[in-house]
Amino acid sequence: MVKITSILIAALGMAAMGEACKKTCSAVTESGSTCTYNCTDVCSSLPAGTARDSFINALKSSGYSCTASGVTGVKCIDGDEKYTYSQFTCIGTGFSAIALGATLKRWYGITDIRFFEKHGDLGGTWFTNRYPGCACDVPSALYSFSFEPNPSWTRLLPSADELWTYLKHTATKYDLPRKMSFRTQVERCEWIESRSRWRMRVRDLPTNSLSFHESQFLFAGTGQLVTPRDLGIPGLERFKGRVLVPARWPSDEKGQLRGKNVVLFGNGCTAAQIVPNIVAETNHLTQIVRSKHWIMPPIDLPFPKWFIFVLNFVPGIVFLFRLIVFLIAEDDLRGFPMTKAGAEFRAGKRRIAERYMRDTAPEKYHDLLIPSFEVGCKRRIFDCGYLESLHAGNFTLTDAPAVEIVPEGVRLKDDGGVIPADVLILANGYKTNQFFGSMEVVGRRGETVDEHWNSFGGAEAYNSTVMSGFPNFFMLVGPNAITGHTSAVMAAENSVNYSLRIIKPILDGKAKIAELKREAEEEYTDRIQTALQNTVWSSGCGSWYVTDGEDGKQWNAMAYPWSQGYFWYRSLFPRWDDWTFDGPLEQKGKAVKV
Repeated sequence: MVKITSILIAALGMAAMGEACKKTCSAVTESGSTCTYNCTDVCSSLPAGTARDSFINALKSSGYSCTASGVTGVKCIDGDEKYTYSQFTCIGTGFSAIALGATLKRWYGITDIRFFEKHGDLGGTWFTNRYPGCACDVPSALYSFSFEPNPSWTRLLPSADELWTYLKHTATKYDLPRKMSFRTQVERCEWIESRSRWRMRVRDLPTNSLSFHESQFLFAGTGQLVTPRDLGIPGLERFKGRVLVPARWPSDEKGQLRGKNVVLFGNGCTAAQIVPNIVAETNHLTQIVRSKHWIMPPIDLPFPKWFIFVLNFVPGIVFLFRLIVFLIAEDDLRGFPMTKAGAEFRAGKRRIAERYMRDTAPEKYHDLLIPSFEVGCKRRIFDCGYLESLHAGNFTLTDAPAVEIVPEGVRLKDDGGVIPADVLILANGYKTNQFFGSMEVVGRRGETVDEHWNSFGGAEAYNSTVMSGFPNFFMLVGPNAITGHTSAVMAAENSVNYSLRIIKPILDGKAKIAELKREAEEEYTDRIQTALQNTVWSSGCGSWYVTDGEDGKQWNAMAYPWSQGYFWYRSLFPRWDDWTFDGPLEQKGKAVKV
């Protein structure tokens, strides 16, 4: 095994700065595959400057880190150590991942793929989100794979259970579940230049053991809305009741809210689904809101049996229905540009939404519910019984600021008293403009994804899928992949199809590595961010689509400013001049095929 001593000697040679740089390091603790080395004095005594930076970068390029407590890292793998290998690896098992596995098999007949999933089953969002009333707000005909239409959807807007069943069916049809490793978390992905491969450090969550996996191609299907947003109110750890988070709703919670005092934070899509499904069960439900949303009239309805029969047995009807739904949804794109025509479109939508909200919600809550910002600045909500449920006698809506969670409930500002609570529901959204959670991705020359994005000013990706300096690496539904009016599944398919077209020369044996050119990435990012500045998402409503950069400039890593039809076109005809393809490199080490 390669010893860290030799790595550090080389690094120290680069950073020769007196006696401190001549020290060698020896392991003082070792746990599994992680070692801590006795280099504290080396790390702490090097003065700031070029030499210290060279030392740190040398360590970093070898997968180690230098901190005040020493040098830590994962042991190097060489020819004497084993690792598992698959030609393709995908992190995640949701819609994007299943689209990848199925398309690989459909297009190229490739089945050599491995999936890593931190949860206990496939499905991603539609496995973790099982809260009361959980459903999709995009029509089922569109929120499904183009290559796997389902003529037996029972509703226009499918429930979480129905979507998970569809995903399970599709994955089983393409023989994907046996290639999935559940309750495994990929902690680090690193490009190994000498092997022209990606190496993953994988933790088995039940046993806490570490292992390594390598692949020629790495795909991240980790999703966009993954990590729940912090509540931002102190004292949560002191609350003596139960705390529920929609993305981790327990399976045994049915009936557990009966007779309880419940306080729910948030009023986005998730809260609008939960409230009408639990209010009758509770003793009292208080909803604390901190923002407003435009709520549109409901569009959901069950499909009659005759319609399901027609979709199943009349050739071509299921595809025609999908096309009609796509065109209707795509019409909302007209409201996104900050133009005169866009303003007129939004004004019409506003009249519809405001009239519906005033007619349906209790008058005493109108000022708490009806926004003043532009329709479309935040994601629209299709009402699913929420506004009507606000008439319940055991319901209270308030925007009084909560300043503290106390053991018996929620304390309000300015001596507003304490709202008694047995249960808190944190439906206050997700962290946005983040795409990998806690997973670290390290590309060429030791550059991390975070460092790469900092160099641009925010999260970004060429064609919402790839970055320079990260060869053979593809993000599925990455930055700027989706819009607020149509299906994320379409974006996932576009990303998959684009990626598999790009690697076709490699699969044909003409190259080993595909890498995007930096200048192409810069040009694309400038273009998309400029386009987004002229859309309704930047009109000042405090939308989760947008964050403020360090220079005060807004950065939108969530939305796609153009049609999904345009995304499909760009994915169908790649600009090959934006890519470089390198030949094969010698492979070393022993692999265990899986």
